[in-house]
Amino acid sequence: MNRLISRGALPLCAAVCLLAACASSTKSSVMGSHRSQLLLVSAQSVNQSSLQYYAQQNADARKKGELITSGPEYSRVYTIMQRMVPQVGVFRDDAMKWKWELVLINEDTVNAHVMADGKITFYTGLIRKLNLTDDEIAAVMGHEISHALREHTREKMSQQQAAGLLLAVGGAVAGAGEGTMQVAGLAKSIALDLPFSRGMEAEADEFGLELSARAGYNPQAAITLWDKMGKLGGGGGPGFLSTHPAPGDRKATLTAMQPQVWPLYQAALQNRR
Repeated sequence: MNRLISRGALPLCAAVCLLAACASSTKSSVMGSHRSQLLLVSAQSVNQSSLQYYAQQNADARKKGELITSGPEYSRVYTIMQRMVPQVGVFRDDAMKWKWELVLINEDTVNAHVMADGKITFYTGLIRKLNLTDDEIAAVMGHEISHALREHTREKMSQQQAAGLLLAVGGAVAGAGEGTMQVAGLAKSIALDLPFSRGMEAEADEFGLELSARAGYNPQAAITLWDKMGKLGGGGGPGFLSTHPAPGDRKATLTAMQPQVWPLYQAALQNRR
């Protein structure tokens, strides 16, 4: 009897823990998005891991002679960052106090990322291969900054931790064997991990579009960016089994959001005059 009670209590305890960890890391966007997030993992642990990775990344690039921290190309991206960062307070006040930094890595990689506490990395391959305009660089930067503002890394780690907990609890209650748990893990990967990742990408597109518009960068550049991405082949593949929405899907969504962000862009231009 006691064994049955303890087993029955496991799912309830797990559910209580998960509900207690639900929150939203930012204010809503101009489109009205204000999704609750599962944040089991502490922000401190994510920040610490991010800083360690950032330091190692830079040390490796410096050793190879690929770390760029000055010069015309760096200054161009840095200027864009300087216009973008003052807008982050629209979504979360504490981000204004982050220690924002930029490094440019001279690699052929078509990539960029922003880590916790405002650590921005751009690769020259992204700028050169796509021949990006300033507005398109801002579109990329806004997207990547939004991942950091929304704490998507922390959320993803929390989802994985929660999924592991629920699988373990479910297996214990049902008495599932190892083979059953492996199948359940695969189903979880397709049904939970991939949709959430696609949702995070779409969310970063939405918040990033607003961020760049508020900084005075043309929001239509997000559309031309994905035209270029589509031709290059980056982020391609079917949207259903990809963590990144297909370029065509992204373009359609970004186009639909233009009426909401265009007034923000116009207001920013007026303020700059």
